[in-house]
Amino acid sequence: MLDRLQELKDEAITKVKEAGSLNELRDIRVTYLGKKGPITEVLKGMGKLPAEERPKVGQMANEVREAVASLIAERETRLEEEALTAKLQKESIDITLPGRPVNKGSRHPLTSVIETIEDIFIGMGFTVAEGPEVETDYYNFESLNLPKDHPARDMQDTFFITNELLLRTQTSPVQTRTMEKHEGRGPVKIICPGKVYRRDEDDATHSHQFMQIEGLLVDENIRMSDLKGIFEQFVKRYFGENREIRLRPSYFPFTEPSAELDVSCAICGGKGCRTCKQTGWIEVLGSGMVHPNVLRMSGFDPEKYTGFAFGMGVERFAMLKYGVDDIRHFYTNDTRFLSQFTRV
Repeated sequence: MLDRLQELKDEAITKVKEAGSLNELRDIRVTYLGKKGPITEVLKGMGKLPAEERPKVGQMANEVREAVASLIAERETRLEEEALTAKLQKESIDITLPGRPVNKGSRHPLTSVIETIEDIFIGMGFTVAEGPEVETDYYNFESLNLPKDHPARDMQDTFFITNELLLRTQTSPVQTRTMEKHEGRGPVKIICPGKVYRRDEDDATHSHQFMQIEGLLVDENIRMSDLKGIFEQFVKRYFGENREIRLRPSYFPFTEPSAELDVSCAICGGKGCRTCKQTGWIEVLGSGMVHPNVLRMSGFDPEKYTGFAFGMGVERFAMLKYGVDDIRHFYTNDTRFLSQFTRV
C-alpha cells in the first residue's frame, strides 16, 4: 500500500507539471484529491491492514495529499499569472493615442424654440408663469367664459379624468390662476409655456399631446393696437425683419374681439405658393382682447382694466422655422432627426 501511495504521488506530480490550463488543473484536483479519488480509496482500505502498519500508511497518505495539494496551488498561481500577462499583452492600450470623442447631447428643438420665444417676450417685459397639467373643469373652461354644455367646448376634444378633473387642453388656466393671485390689481404681463392634451388623431400636423405658449397682458387702457405692436416685434425677432403680419377676424369664447395672426410666407415672399396655399400668408396663432366675463370672474373690474391674450403651438413655430413637415418627428426620438439641431 505504501508503494501504491508513492506511485499515486509520482503520477499526480507529473500530471500537475504537464497541466496547461486552469481547467486541466481543476480536473487533476478532483481526480486525486476528491472523495472518490485513489488516495481516498487507499485510506478507506486501511481497516484491512495490521494494526502496526496503519500509522505508517496514514502518515504517508497525508503527506502525499499535502504534497499534491501544495503543488496544484503553486501551479495554479503560475497559470493565473501567465493568463493575466497574456491578456495584458493582448489588450494593451497605447496611452499616447488621442482619446475618442464623447458624443454630447443637445437641447431638443422644441426646448430651443420655447427658450427663444421666452427670451423675446422677457425682453418685452413679460414674465414666465406655469401651472398644473391636470386641471379642474372650472379653470380650464368655466373661468374662460365656457360654462358647462357650452357648444364651443367641442372645439377642444378633452381627456377627462373625472367629471371635474381633466388634462388641460390649453395653458389658459395659468392666466386665470395668475389673475386671481393679483386680486384685481394690474398689471399682469405673463407668458405660459407647457404641455397640453387633446383627443386628436396623430398625423403629420396633429398630436394628442403638444406644447403651447400663451400670453396675457392686463392693465389700464390696453388696446388692440398694443397687441399688434407686440406681434410685430415678436414676429420680426423670431422669423426675421423681412416678415410682415396681418390680423384676421376670428372667434374665441374667451376673447372679444378675436383675431388670427398671419405671417407672410417665407417661401414665396407673399406671392403665393403651395406652402401658403397660394394666399401669401401662413396662420400662426390666435389672439384677441380678453372677454369682460373672464376679467370679472378673475377679480378684475372690466370697466377699469382691459387686456389681450394669445396662444401659439410650439411645434407649429418649430415646423415653420426649420422646415419640418411632420409633427411626429419631434416625438419619435430619432437621433438622425434630432442631430440636425445640435447647433440650434
